[in-house]
Amino acid sequence: MASPLDRARIPRGLPMTDAVRVLDEGRVGILVITTDTGALLGTLTDGDIRRAILAGRSFDCTADEFLRGKNNPVYPEPIWLPDTASRDDMLAVMTQRKIRHLPLLAERYTVTDLALLDDLLPNPQATPDTPLTAVIMAGGLGSRLYPLTKDTPKPMLPVGGKPLLERTITNLRDAGVRDVVVSTRYKADIVEDHFHDGRDFGVHVDYLNENQPLGTAGSLRLMDRPDDTLLVLNGDVLTSLDYRAMRTFHKDHDATLTVAVRKYDFSVPYGVVDCEGPRVTTLREKPTYTSFVNAGVYLLEPEAFDHLPETDTPFNMTDLIEKIIKAGDTVVSFPIHEYWLDIGQPEDYQTAQRDIEAGLAG
Repeated sequence: MASPLDRARIPRGLPMTDAVRVLDEGRVGILVITTDTGALLGTLTDGDIRRAILAGRSFDCTADEFLRGKNNPVYPEPIWLPDTASRDDMLAVMTQRKIRHLPLLAERYTVTDLALLDDLLPNPQATPDTPLTAVIMAGGLGSRLYPLTKDTPKPMLPVGGKPLLERTITNLRDAGVRDVVVSTRYKADIVEDHFHDGRDFGVHVDYLNENQPLGTAGSLRLMDRPDDTLLVLNGDVLTSLDYRAMRTFHKDHDATLTVAVRKYDFSVPYGVVDCEGPRVTTLREKPTYTSFVNAGVYLLEPEAFDHLPETDTPFNMTDLIEKIIKAGDTVVSFPIHEYWLDIGQPEDYQTAQRDIEAGLAG
């Protein structure tokens, strides 16, 4: 595998759309932007990119142009050390500054290496956080995909020759998740017969069996209140989302709940007329509106469970989010720039097959 620097370094003139693709594929969590001579120009972290998406910044520019508009009040200039620094020095700086990446420079500010916090920890098995437990909501009927779901639950439909749920669990395993809880109802035996206890897939799998529809958050009442952050995701989502980046974003914002969102553009196929009473004020020809939609992936702190109702009535994640907001606790949005597709309609299912074949989705 290429070194962290090789997976993170980009030239100053690279289009930002290509730069984000490097960030997604490299999985390092940072872009190191260099001049034509290899000198450090600046860095863009995964968090910088996602904050820019939320702020509505355009990616129709080059990396150095985007860098000039970077807004990071904590560290406006990149933090670096000479490439002669010791591992202890690197670890001390990264711990003190609470950063996970550190460019290393030679003379003339030439970037020669990129230190990663995970590689510098004294215990190779140690991580700053306990491993995430993931809950996958896989109990839906999949009515919109009928007759494909006549004999197969929607999360078990094959995508590229492999059940969608298996792809999800494999991605979670690769992100460091070791415990997975699958919430089932419709044809639960098919799910359990495929995964059993999960050992063949590198994780431990438990099951929550819904005897009746409980909603996208209601089945959480069937499990004990967790001791740490919990990842919850819909079982019909195909995504290469960086779960580690999402957890970092969640912790940085001290959130009770983080909801992953996807940018969605909607074009009106007509000229829109704005009026004040009968008076026309503006006419816009086929405008495009941008909003963020719920992507079906969430991070919850244990206190979020205190907002779950005790009754068995259906209760959705949107209900939980509204209750947490009304209680005055923090809910933040985490924009997805990686691949994401909600497989809810037959045309979405066909899109997933094509994307897997083209290598666009994992």
